[in-house]
Amino acid sequence: MQSFGIYIIGDEILSGKRQDKHLNKAIELLSARGLQLSWANYLGDIPAQITAALTASMARGDIVFSFGGIGATPDDFTRQCAAEALGVPIERHAGAVAELEARFGEAAYPKRVLMADFPQGANLIPNPVNRVAGFSVREHYFVPGFPEMAHPMAEWVLDTYYPHLFHQQDYIEASILVLDAGESQLIDMMQQILTVHNDIKLFSLPKLDTRRTIELGVKGTSASVQNAMLDIQQRVTAMGFPWSSLP
Repeated sequence: MQSFGIYIIGDEILSGKRQDKHLNKAIELLSARGLQLSWANYLGDIPAQITAALTASMARGDIVFSFGGIGATPDDFTRQCAAEALGVPIERHAGAVAELEARFGEAAYPKRVLMADFPQGANLIPNPVNRVAGFSVREHYFVPGFPEMAHPMAEWVLDTYYPHLFHQQDYIEASILVLDAGESQLIDMMQQILTVHNDIKLFSLPKLDTRRTIELGVKGTSASVQNAMLDIQQRVTAMGFPWSSLP
């Protein structure tokens, strides 16, 4: 199964001038289709950094959404970096030009048309808001940083290219809330769980509240999760810590 990842690109995110709205939405769009986000990277407007990241994820064969940096201003580098990662030139995409001309007419020239310059061989991602298209290469999908445009474009990509992956993976999550325990008191038990149940992922989320609590859970196939959770419950009970189930 291929991994889904996202890049969120832009100095404005890292400086706090804008708040990221893409991570949660990507998780939501994937989860609604029975898919999971495997990783997320925030990148500044640094061409070498963007190119290196894209080169690595293309080599892995990941399915990637990249948000931001595809405009035509001097601080937008993503189109050029994608071309460099692929080892191909930038060229003007006739379909993207047609979209711009349909939306802006003669006002598409001389500057807006620069947003139709994509890596050679790129495919279009339609933009339902203003017809300034995104593009895709090697299962990497490049959309604007504006959430109002980017999110429906990402949804279109999923529904167009990946419906065969929807709800195909047996992958669930379950957890309990452990009371009056510190993480350090549970570390050995958690390690034992991972040794016995080596086909699951374990997570521990302490909550700083008036009473010490830890959400302790696992992710994996339904059968593996059920077996691991039963083992966790028994071990926590044997250690003398109260716990409650979580939905």
